[in-house]
Amino acid sequence: MTEQRRPWVVGVSGASGTPYPAAVIRALFDAGEPVDLIVSRAARLTILDETGISFRDAHWKDDLAAWLGRPLDGADVAFWPAGDLAAGPSSGSYQVNGMLVVPASTAACAGIAIGLSKDLLQRAAEVNLKERRPVVVVPRETPVTRSHLEHLIALHDAGAVVLPASPGFYSAGAAATAQQLVDFVAGKVLDAAGVPHSLFTRWSGELGHSR
Repeated sequence: MTEQRRPWVVGVSGASGTPYPAAVIRALFDAGEPVDLIVSRAARLTILDETGISFRDAHWKDDLAAWLGRPLDGADVAFWPAGDLAAGPSSGSYQVNGMLVVPASTAACAGIAIGLSKDLLQRAAEVNLKERRPVVVVPRETPVTRSHLEHLIALHDAGAVVLPASPGFYSAGAAATAQQLVDFVAGKVLDAAGVPHSLFTRWSGELGHSR
């Protein structure tokens, strides 16, 4: 009997911080994990603004490879347009490991928290919450309002891991590169999902050990 494919759904919303999902997706591929990708309409604008790369439905493989900075050879990846509410991840019967929403805009957090299902990203996250699968939400907005906090609390109470894009500096200190800070956040996302990685040097309990 053929083993059923069980991907991680990666939802990219329109918040600034497109290097974060790129690092998460690359690490999932390196771990041999299949990925189902959903890129919101707002996220396409952010990707274009931050990278100069257009993300198009008809050319998503080429655009994803350009965004990740590596070919997709051997990668198990599927793409679902954000407007396709009949897509696989919109149903609880579609088997996945869980969902990573990175970055998560305040609009995406609010929509998921109240069950709005405005697009496939929100619907897929809601489905994974109701099926009690792992859901990691990575808000990047700062500062936050009371309503933002209330939505994050609602997500926490629904079973999601709320993991702000807040990099630690103990891996490289003040000399950390932007990529090291991005990889730290991506590594924490994968830790929350239980996916092995080597994106950062872990705290050893010894001051200065990693430098």
